[in-house]
Amino acid sequence: MAEALVVRGVSKRFGGLRAVADFSFSVNEGETVALIGPNGAGKTTSFNLITGYYRPDAGSITAFGRELVGLPPYEICTLGLARTFQVARPFGQMTVLANVMTGAFLRDRRPHIARERAREAIRFVGLADKENALAADLTTIDERRLEMARALATEPKLLLLDEVMAGLNPSEIDQAVGLVGQLAQRGLTIVIVEHVMRAIMAVARHIVVLDHGQKIAEGTPRTVVGNPEVIRAYLGTGYAHPHPHATD
Repeated sequence: MAEALVVRGVSKRFGGLRAVADFSFSVNEGETVALIGPNGAGKTTSFNLITGYYRPDAGSITAFGRELVGLPPYEICTLGLARTFQVARPFGQMTVLANVMTGAFLRDRRPHIARERAREAIRFVGLADKENALAADLTTIDERRLEMARALATEPKLLLLDEVMAGLNPSEIDQAVGLVGQLAQRGLTIVIVEHVMRAIMAVARHIVVLDHGQKIAEGTPRTVVGNPEVIRAYLGTGYAHPHPHATD
């Protein structure tokens, strides 16, 4: 299976703070990989490095065989990488449809084509009945859906999801897990950062764990959740497997 994303030896400092140190991992095409770890571990920084918002001090990042280091975010997006953000920032005074069309315009500047592609993404995430609502009026889960729809409208091959389940109740988390599962079934390559472990165990078959900017573990869900270093740094001694995938 071909590699969709390869991060090799990436490091990033902000002044005296080492945010990411010699970080390496890879994602195969069609795979869903989870990136987990405590707050401040370097997860979102890694997303920012992959998508061109930060430039690494060292290391290489390639996607579908193309070096990404040095490219601006919009060029990286045109190569087929799209992301959501930890804090949703929709254009509040624009409608849901207009927000998603901003993503669709990446592939086609014709309004009628962008509108149809935006509507397809909106229908997929379950916002069809709210396409004319102002983004500022959305609930938390609908904001998360809008973030996902805007990313999907760019027609990505690799989707990076940054805590799309933060702030959701258990029922809403189940809905979000279902959406991620449908994307995976479509063959989309996904890297997901998330703190909701039952969601991670439901969608990921491979997990990478960061702590203080360094990779401390990597492997199948069962291997990772049983790793003493992961339990110490992140899960805690009271952690119990939340999903049968943990024993796969």
